[in-house]
Amino acid sequence: MNIKLLDGSSKEMPDGSTLADVAAAIGAGLAKAALAGKVDDVLVDLSAAVPANATVEIITSRSPEALRILRHSMAHIMAEAVAELFEGAQFGIGPDIEDGFYYDIEIGRPFTPDDVEAIEQRMHVIVAEARPFSRREVSRNEARELFATQPLKLELINELSADATISVYQQGSFLDLCRGPHIPHTGLSAAFKLTKLAGAYWRGDSERQMLQRIYGTAWFSQKDLEAYLTRIEEAEKRDHRKLGRELGIYMMDERAGVGLPLYLPHGARIIRTLQEWLRRDLYERGYEEVITPHIYNADVWKQSGHYYFYQDNMYFFSIDESEEKDKSKLTEYGVKPMNCPGHVLLYGNELRSYRDLPLRFFEFGTVYRHEMSGVVHGLLRARGFTQDDAHIFCRTDQLLDEIVAILDLVDHIMNTFGFSYTAEISTRPEKSIGDDEKWEIATDTLKAACAAHGLAYEINEGDGAFYGPKIDIKVKDAIGRTWQCSTIQVDFNFPERFDLSYRTSDNGTEQPWMLHRAIFGSIERFLGILIEHYAGALPLWLAPVQVAVIPIADRHNDYAFEVKEVLSKAGGRVEVFDSNEPMRAKIAKAQMQQIPFMLIVGDREAEAVEVSVRERREGDQGSMPLADFAQIIKDARV
Repeated sequence: MNIKLLDGSSKEMPDGSTLADVAAAIGAGLAKAALAGKVDDVLVDLSAAVPANATVEIITSRSPEALRILRHSMAHIMAEAVAELFEGAQFGIGPDIEDGFYYDIEIGRPFTPDDVEAIEQRMHVIVAEARPFSRREVSRNEARELFATQPLKLELINELSADATISVYQQGSFLDLCRGPHIPHTGLSAAFKLTKLAGAYWRGDSERQMLQRIYGTAWFSQKDLEAYLTRIEEAEKRDHRKLGRELGIYMMDERAGVGLPLYLPHGARIIRTLQEWLRRDLYERGYEEVITPHIYNADVWKQSGHYYFYQDNMYFFSIDESEEKDKSKLTEYGVKPMNCPGHVLLYGNELRSYRDLPLRFFEFGTVYRHEMSGVVHGLLRARGFTQDDAHIFCRTDQLLDEIVAILDLVDHIMNTFGFSYTAEISTRPEKSIGDDEKWEIATDTLKAACAAHGLAYEINEGDGAFYGPKIDIKVKDAIGRTWQCSTIQVDFNFPERFDLSYRTSDNGTEQPWMLHRAIFGSIERFLGILIEHYAGALPLWLAPVQVAVIPIADRHNDYAFEVKEVLSKAGGRVEVFDSNEPMRAKIAKAQMQQIPFMLIVGDREAEAVEVSVRERREGDQGSMPLADFAQIIKDARV
């Protein structure tokens, strides 16, 4: 039979050849490096038979899919180690994830650190024995028999469609329900590490049993593993939850509720500085600021579609608004998870002309979303947060230019913080509203805007909002992690649902397009990213305290406060460290608080009206006139 290779060439192979046979026929080096393959773009094991005229690709460690296959295989190896060590262990699912893998398991008691160490050691034994992965297809009844003692697996089997192909994989004595593919044998999994334990509800349902989730990571070389572990160690040092507490930025209190941050003075100052900076810029770009309520009558959410498409993530409550206090006449309200309905109502407040467009409303609007308690994570995923939200109403002929202008704003903001970024365009999801033609126009316009801006993008099929496609901006931080921040969404459904219109030049009426956009996204999330990106050492213009004035002795306190007054008038945020402590202790305190500048003042500085400057990273900078340092503070304003 003939098969096709990716380079366009053909190769003649005996009938019944496997992918491993194809790799061997191409070359001994490829046969040795082969991990899995693709047949007509479908990932399969090396043992899979190749049909005639199929297009074949061999997967090696250099292929984009290789790490996912390795990590999925490592999840099976970890489960095998658990099965050998803990009789009667129950297994849920064990997928690969970004940078690693996990498996959800139940053994009747909590795993201990000693258990995890024992599991990892047993995994090394399994790897050293190079046990082959073997796949076979089974009937539904056979699958039920094979997993008769595994109720979680039985649940998965029973939910498979009637025509589903059921396959199982075995390595050593361990059998698992799995689609695959896997690496040929366990010996290819030498560089791995189990990283942490966590709890996880079965199927993500808080009404179901809690399982134990063991996380791990796997790489093709020890060097890559060590580099990853170093990044993780650095990430732990930068954890915004730890730094946020140490730097007095925010706190959490269970009495307030899960996922609801409370900002301390330093945190409030950072957020207000961010907002004031962006507010000035938005006014210059033709935006107008608005303020909308935190709750709306449920009828608004029904009209917008959120009531039907987003209800599980919202908070609803009912109140009696009747004069006679008739409990049968309760009115339902919803706390806003988004700011868009308010901006739509503001647009509809008066008749609009084509000359009024584009109309750009922005708001620093606080919203609330019901996130599962298990996924809430400091500022990065909270239940209450503020968005730098804006909605732009425009004509069809303005749509492209408005999206390009938003991308210009994204570029300005991300460059200010030193972020490189990429774009992803998400297309129509299965659960959506609106006609096909407008979805196509909206999606094509997003692609054209990226092209006009010179911004490369990837397509994320089916991950758009229920009302329109979107561009998501993903930034890369100082240690190489990627975060999703800005979003631009095209919406033709809200204007239709709320009957928005404008008068055209020929005195007719048309429906405007609506753009949803947030640049920081969630300000909370963006702040958490900034804290980790800068390891707490925020840039001078954003630091909550820019200068710590440190008098050498008590007699220098008066001059220290004179310095503060001069710098405050220059726009600086200044504190005097006049506590009864040694100077070295004051410097250490300022360093710990990541204050950009420390100004040491004594007799000589007071007499010369100077300051002795110490920078938080570069140390002693020598003396300079106070007026010159005040100019540095003035120039720091963005």
